[in-house]
Amino acid sequence: MGLFSFLKNAGSKLFSKNEKERDSTTTDGVSEEVANEQKVSLLKSVVDTLGIDVQNFDVEIDNDTAKLFGQVETQEQKEKVILAVGNVAGIAIVNDDYMTVEKPEDEATFYTVEKGDYLSKIAKEVYGDPMKYNLIFEANKPMLSDPDKIYPGQVLRIPKA
Repeated sequence: MGLFSFLKNAGSKLFSKNEKERDSTTTDGVSEEVANEQKVSLLKSVVDTLGIDVQNFDVEIDNDTAKLFGQVETQEQKEKVILAVGNVAGIAIVNDDYMTVEKPEDEATFYTVEKGDYLSKIAKEVYGDPMKYNLIFEANKPMLSDPDKIYPGQVLRIPKA
C-alpha cells in the first residue's frame, strides 16, 4: 500500500507533549529517545485493543511518521492497524511498506471525515445508498463503537459494496 496521510492534530490524544514545543528533551527531562519509546508503547497498546493478531509487530517513530512492521492474516486487519495508528493525534504519516499480509485481497479505500459528515451521508456519497452506512460502521469496528461517533479528520475504511 505505501504511505498514508492523516491530519496530525486530529484523533485520539495519546501523546501529552506538543510536538511544536519539542526539543532535545521534554519539559519533564525525558530524552527524545525515551519519549519515542513511550510513543511506540502507546501506539502498540492501541493496536492491541483491536484484538488483531499481528505477528512480530513493531513501530518506529520519526517525528510525525510511524513505520509499521509485522505480519497479519488479512488485508482488512492491515488496514485497521494503519487506521488505528494514523487516527492518533501527532501522527501525520503511516508507512506500512514493512507489513505483510498472508492472504492478499483487494484494498479498501480510505475516506477522511469532514465537518458535517455522518455515516449515512458518506454511504450515500460512496455507495449511492444512505442505508449502507452499516457497511462502513462494521468495516471500522472496533475502532468505532457507535455509528454516530465520528469526527472531522478521522480516516475510515470504505469496503467495496
